[in-house]
Amino acid sequence: MHKLSRSNRDKLQQFVAITGASEKNALQALKASDWHLEAAFDVFYSQPQPRSNAADVRRLEELYNRYKDPYSDMILAEGISVLCNDLEVEPQDIVTLVLSWHMNAATACEFSRQEFISGLQALGVDSIGKLHEKLPFMRSELKDEQKFHDIYNFAFGWAKEKGQKSLALDTAIGMWQLLFAERDWPLVTHWCDFLQDRHNKAISKDTWAQLLEFARTVDPVLSNYDAEGAWPYLIDEFVEYLYDKNVVEK
Repeated sequence: MHKLSRSNRDKLQQFVAITGASEKNALQALKASDWHLEAAFDVFYSQPQPRSNAADVRRLEELYNRYKDPYSDMILAEGISVLCNDLEVEPQDIVTLVLSWHMNAATACEFSRQEFISGLQALGVDSIGKLHEKLPFMRSELKDEQKFHDIYNFAFGWAKEKGQKSLALDTAIGMWQLLFAERDWPLVTHWCDFLQDRHNKAISKDTWAQLLEFARTVDPVLSNYDAEGAWPYLIDEFVEYLYDKNVVEK
């Protein structure tokens, strides 16, 4: 999997969705045009194209229609439940978050037609069997430091309610428990207890992002914690909570 910036990954998915190109061919066209989409289309369409892409799109359209809501052009919670059943995973399995990240889904429990089709094209699959075979790869992506960082930051916007700037506390706690189970951060339970005991408010995007940095850079006994550092107030309060509860020694 190529390490791309979020902007370039979005361009790659958009290019694939519009042209039906393979990820490899899309990358070649985008790189040849210095990541300018319009120029990349010119590069792509100036070359002879194999005829197999149309069949791939038809298969993906059929797959999308299997799961889409009967009353709207979206895959909603019920369709995602059927999809998870077909993939033999629970809807709350973290691999569904990774799949949503690949699809660049705007909201949890929803896939638009473009998100679903372009996401599966980017993964190089056009059937449930092939997508099932990709699950171990998607789980392995959580072990990659940069990809975990990207998935973690994606999760904030994905999980929050539409129209809200902050993430509901209960939702944030559930997401942290899910995500940090992959990183084995020993303070995650104390963090969640602290929030319920002392905070009890929605979580801002800044706090969400900074907590990962805190978990990544500050050791669990806080020996390298800098009280004068630029941590959000809530994280400083958490450190005091750990001292007060004798979880760590000053």
